[in-house]
Amino acid sequence: MKRGKNYIESTKLFDKSALYSAQEAMDLAIKTSKAKFDETIELAVKLGVDPRHADQQVRGAVVLPHGTGKKVRVLVFAKGEKAKEAEAAGADYVGAEELVEKIQKENWFDYDVVVATPDMMGVVGRLGRILGPKGLMPNPKSGTVTFDVAKAIADIKAGKVEYRVDKTAIIHVPIGKKSFGTEKLLDNFRVLMDAIIKAKPAAAKGQYIKSVVVSSTMGPGIKINPARVLE
Repeated sequence: MKRGKNYIESTKLFDKSALYSAQEAMDLAIKTSKAKFDETIELAVKLGVDPRHADQQVRGAVVLPHGTGKKVRVLVFAKGEKAKEAEAAGADYVGAEELVEKIQKENWFDYDVVVATPDMMGVVGRLGRILGPKGLMPNPKSGTVTFDVAKAIADIKAGKVEYRVDKTAIIHVPIGKKSFGTEKLLDNFRVLMDAIIKAKPAAAKGQYIKSVVVSSTMGPGIKINPARVLE
């Protein structure tokens, strides 16, 4: 894979084989971010689980103390009073069957998170094949299937992120922007890692946190010592 000049220059700023402390890694992620826009700082955590087994799934959601730096658009499936509640709480889109039809017919994806009240899941279920592959399907485990739509929207707008292990046993999550600086990124990192560690399935054996890598959108990956993630 051909790499750009900035990327190659960035790799000279650190030892690619070294394991860094979380603080050192955040410093380096900022230093190696060379793009002209405010790059997202992303985390990739490799877990010692087998995602093919239902009892080794790792999934949840957590509110990052400083948010992600991204404006999140929320779509809510609700009716009646709950629809009014969602609108008052700042949802970007609120509706029911008509929105299901819009998504099905127009391939409409102008939103980042989908919330639904439990009574709407029979309707929303029709969108499983469309929303599922994009990670947008509402789920009780991530707090996006709830009657408390106001709290769900407030949490999402405040910086709630969902983490979910993929088929390669890796969790990918944004933890903020380059402009946040080291301390805010560290705060977000620690809260997220604490949640992932607490979500360890009972069926997972051996080393749980295999590797932790942080990088900016366009920058190289910096390895964090998996034994020191909460220091």
